[in-house]
Amino acid sequence: MIPRTIENKLIKQIDHKKAILVFGPRQVGKTTLVKDLTKKVGAAFAYFNGDEITTRNLWRNDQVPTLIQSFGDKKMIILDEAQMVEEVGSICKQIIDAELGIQLILTGSSALNMANLTQEPLTGRKWEYFLYPISCAEIIEYSGAPELLRRLSQYLIYGCYPEVVTNLNDAQQILNNLASSYLYKDVLSLTGVKKPLLLEKILKALAWQVGSEVSINELSQIVGADTKTVDSYIYLLEQVYVVYRVGAHSGNLRNEITRKKKIYFYDNGIRNALIGNYSLPDNRNDIGALWENYLMTERKKLLAHNGFYGHTYFWRSKAQAEVDYIEEIDGKIYAYEFKWNPGAKSKFPPSFLEAYKPVKTDIIHRDNFWQWLKDYPY
Repeated sequence: MIPRTIENKLIKQIDHKKAILVFGPRQVGKTTLVKDLTKKVGAAFAYFNGDEITTRNLWRNDQVPTLIQSFGDKKMIILDEAQMVEEVGSICKQIIDAELGIQLILTGSSALNMANLTQEPLTGRKWEYFLYPISCAEIIEYSGAPELLRRLSQYLIYGCYPEVVTNLNDAQQILNNLASSYLYKDVLSLTGVKKPLLLEKILKALAWQVGSEVSINELSQIVGADTKTVDSYIYLLEQVYVVYRVGAHSGNLRNEITRKKKIYFYDNGIRNALIGNYSLPDNRNDIGALWENYLMTERKKLLAHNGFYGHTYFWRSKAQAEVDYIEEIDGKIYAYEFKWNPGAKSKFPPSFLEAYKPVKTDIIHRDNFWQWLKDYPY
């Protein structure tokens, strides 16, 4: 098992007073992480899986005393896929307020349902963490930068889900299974989506537009659905951690694009599975988009693991001048361009430099990216 960055943070929060919530996509290693955590703290635990009907029958608001009895002498309780349990927040509140010295650990793969179920009941009674697919920094910490560089092409194509990283020989089969079964599970079972084929069309269309500004109007024409439906489906895909949006930065210039978004995938492998293309980087014409998605998501992991509280954007003018990526924190602007080829020439638009006066500009390419994704700068 590759050690996960957030594990030590979770261990420090074990106090038997607040619930620990771990969010993240399905199959990203949440169960493995929390079970490993119990071993490291030497605690006997009871495990429940919210996907199972027996768990949902026991974890009910009218059965909390019976539920507590089922814990026996276990002082650490794991509830996996907690979003599947109705009123889970209220149930956990009763357990916490009973002051039984029990540490609750909940995992969830749907932000929409977990937030609705736990937000109010567990106010002041929870710690929240997010688990991503394995990060560049975690790979470097575990096996070193040379190993990361040696396998870079594989990570670009197959992504960084734990099972993929540890079984690269079976990566295509694993990803095809993930994309066909787990990807839609929470959207279909928890949100009442009635058109799974439309959902798949939207995902494939987004996969082809990675790195480009996404127009909901154009997307609706491509998939044959109204803009409201398309936008709502993208929102649901965000809530189950398949994709995320990045907005355009604007402030000083009248000719800036302000309303459009870029949409990225949490994992390159899922993106490639959706379009059915596992060709190596040298044999494909979308390497720029793949590289951008990889860098954006890996940087997102690094910032999240280190408590970044600023904002991230891209920038583009109506005249097509652009900056791939911007970080804004404490009123300061840091701007970056992404290039797969280290020898490619690039310069930042004079209008952007004059208007925003970034404290740093840098070109991120395949010779220097690993340092940018390893060391937190703020």
